[in-house]
Amino acid sequence: MSYQHILVAVAVSPESQLLVEKAVSIARPANAKITLISLASDPELYNQFAAPMMENLRELMLEETQLFIDELIAKANYPIVETVITTGELSEHILAICNKGSVDLVICGNHNQSFFSKIICSAKAVVASSQVDVLLVPLG
Repeated sequence: MSYQHILVAVAVSPESQLLVEKAVSIARPANAKITLISLASDPELYNQFAAPMMENLRELMLEETQLFIDELIAKANYPIVETVITTGELSEHILAICNKGSVDLVICGNHNQSFFSKIICSAKAVVASSQVDVLLVPLG
C-alpha cells in the first residue's frame, strides 16, 4: 500500500528526527506529501504566577518550536509540504487535519516518558476515532 499524505507528530526532541526519517522512507517511493505537526509548550503550565510575562514566554516557545521544525525540514532531504504548530490537545488537531480528507497515514513516536507521552495519548485517541492508518515508531 502506498500513502499519499503522511502526517508526522513531532516534539522538540532529537527522537523526532527518527520519525521524519521513517516518514521520508515511506513517502519517497510514492512521492507522497509530508506534513509535520507539533505542540508548542504552554508557559502557563510552568508558572501561573507570572501572568504579565506569559505572552513573551509563549512567543519564545513558539519560536523555539519553529526553529526545531526548520532544522528537521533541513535534515529531511525531502520536501515537507506543511508544518502545524499548535497548543492544546494534540489528538484533536491531528483528527481535524485527518478529517479534511487528505491525510492517509499518521506517524507518532512510541516513547514512555517526557513530552512524547502526550503524543502517545494522542495516538490512542487518533486510533480510536480516525479512519486513517496510524504508525507508532519505537523510540528507545
